[in-house]
Amino acid sequence: MAILAPLIALVYSVPRLSRWLAQPYYLLSALLSAAFLLVRKLPPLCNGLPTQREDGNPCDFDWREVEILMFLSAIVMMKNRRSMFLMTCKPPLYMGPENIKYFNDKTIDEELERDKRVTWIVEFFANWSNDCQSFAPIYADLSLKYNCTGLNFGKVDVGRYADVSTRYKVSTSPLTKQLPTLILFQGGKEVMRRPQIDKKGRAVSWTFSEENVIREFNLNELYQRAKKLSKAGDNIPEEQPVAPSPTSVSDGESKKDK
Repeated sequence: MAILAPLIALVYSVPRLSRWLAQPYYLLSALLSAAFLLVRKLPPLCNGLPTQREDGNPCDFDWREVEILMFLSAIVMMKNRRSMFLMTCKPPLYMGPENIKYFNDKTIDEELERDKRVTWIVEFFANWSNDCQSFAPIYADLSLKYNCTGLNFGKVDVGRYADVSTRYKVSTSPLTKQLPTLILFQGGKEVMRRPQIDKKGRAVSWTFSEENVIREFNLNELYQRAKKLSKAGDNIPEEQPVAPSPTSVSDGESKKDK
């Protein structure tokens, strides 16, 4: 188990690592790190290096280098402790009943623009986020209660589709605490989102409970308005978006396909 958990975390991180290594800064850092290890450990390159070891072996780390490496390792682990913990110790995925449409990077824009009379509530989530895992059954229950012809619920995995997170300004960094993010779309445009984002790009603290979502997004009124669309059918004219509360923030696939 001690070996399996790091391997799973490494495999999970391969797509993100590949994007990092594609950038010159990270590629150069990786090459310099590898060069340091080769020069220090590989004879005859290491034979002429100075050392402070008592045995005088120049091809092994001395106490000063070990101290520096331990310090750097501690910094890396502290900066990534949240992500590493969630990748290895996260709760199981919610697999219960729901009435949610899953989007990918291509279908989300098409669906939001398909019929502007339809109101969409879309959750931007990532499977590694513990908060997203906890909110999944709550969001599923809301979709079963309030989904109708004129009010739909959707989800998109921004951990998998990074360009979607950029397009809709949802940061996937654990430090910003923007996961999950709920956005209300009316007329194909963003009307409000929770949590809100402050001027420094950090999420304003907000509890993702069923009561809070119903109250903040005014789901009962949205549901009553949406039912009119299903009763009137195609004869109903397009209505102007009515926001539950204005904000200053800007802007599938099936579940089995995931």
